[in-house]
Amino acid sequence: MSFKPSSVVPPLTRPQLAEARRVRAAELFDQGRSGAEIARMLGVSEESVRRGRRVWEEGGADGLRRRPATGRPPKLDDAQVERVRAALEQGAQAMVSRPICGPWSGSAWSSSG
Repeated sequence: MSFKPSSVVPPLTRPQLAEARRVRAAELFDQGRSGAEIARMLGVSEESVRRGRRVWEEGGADGLRRRPATGRPPKLDDAQVERVRAALEQGAQAMVSRPICGPWSGSAWSSSG
């Protein structure tokens, strides 16, 4: 039996995954785990853990939560980004299954005189 993601719960976005890692790091800080141990457990660098610990010490777990993005709003919504991603993946699969250029004829390189 293989695992299939639920269609009811959408997968987390990259920012949501990053926030979940930071919140998990805060739990591990509370447990007294070392920076190196937390980095290994979460698959991040020790420097990221040190930065997170500083933020956690100054602002608690709320300081590690994601803040609204600043700057220009995105031009594409999540559904549009997903359609682009799917199209790119489909295009990449098509490129793997066919040659990049047509059959070699050599006629362009032959000299006639």
